[in-house]
Amino acid sequence: QDNSFEQFIINYCNEKLQQIFIELTLKEEQEEYIREGIEWTHIEYFNNAIICDLIENNQTGILAMLDEECLRPGTVTDETFLEKLNQVCATHQHFESRMSKCSRFLNDTSLPHSCFRIQHYAGKVMYQVEGFVDKNNDLLYRDLSQAMWKANHSLIKALFPEGNPAKINLKRPPTAGSQFKASVATLMKNLQTKNPNYIRCIKPNDKKAAHIFNEALVCHQIRYLGLLENVRVRRAGYAFRQPYEPCLERYKMLCKQTWPHWRGPARAGVEVLFNELRIPEEEFSFGRSKIFIRNPRTLFKLEDLRKQRLEDLATLIGKIYRGWKCRTHFLLMKKCQVVIASWYRRYS
Repeated sequence: QDNSFEQFIINYCNEKLQQIFIELTLKEEQEEYIREGIEWTHIEYFNNAIICDLIENNQTGILAMLDEECLRPGTVTDETFLEKLNQVCATHQHFESRMSKCSRFLNDTSLPHSCFRIQHYAGKVMYQVEGFVDKNNDLLYRDLSQAMWKANHSLIKALFPEGNPAKINLKRPPTAGSQFKASVATLMKNLQTKNPNYIRCIKPNDKKAAHIFNEALVCHQIRYLGLLENVRVRRAGYAFRQPYEPCLERYKMLCKQTWPHWRGPARAGVEVLFNELRIPEEEFSFGRSKIFIRNPRTLFKLEDLRKQRLEDLATLIGKIYRGWKCRTHFLLMKKCQVVIASWYRRYS
């Protein structure tokens, strides 16, 4: 019920993960149809980039305001930090506070004066500002580090390398918020180089008990996890897409005209293949560089046909090999019989 700096940081990471989920599954999905020249009606969805900007913007973001409070001279408290947020973020549509310049929440008794509320993609979360400044500073006094480094115990000495007099750095250490922000940026950069698969977990109830299904809770999670938009894009779009070359290479054995080798452009070969298999035109579309298949059942049908064809080809190869082996044995026996007969006639 009481959310402080730690939960704020966790929710910031969740927002960034949701952002990359949107980029890869909604935005990129629809942009690919446009790039490939596929007829497409754009589906609207909520982009949480505005919430990420509220938290991480280098000038007006909450983390930037918190770092500024931690670094500035003078009296710094959690209250002065909240005052700064009330000035800078007052007009932001996802920021709520009783004391901000905007009077929308002046009479909201569910929002205490010492708190602020952020409307995250998964719902509203209220944060207690108490402890934000101290937790963000995350400072270890330099003389304490030096004392620990002088200890005779090797483990303690290794835990405080910054206490080494030869490595004393007078520069102020980075705040906890800035360190976490840098870590999240590194994580996002790493994820964008991969091909992630998403598994969304839905809690059926808050009691962690079996055989209890809370419909309102499930609907709330589905709505705020962005699953409705994702389903709409997937159902309106195409379940499978593949460049023409690998598609033709995988399924060319299903058509006599493309097997064993197709002489010509890969797209033309795929067109001949799909016409030969009599796949309905509404089940696929030809992009500039890829074939798009709408229904998974069509793909399953192609895979079943390919599996059967591979079995037929294996049977054919086995049949030819056995025929060759028997014929070779027969010719050898015939040759031996001729030799034996010739020698027999010579001595008879």
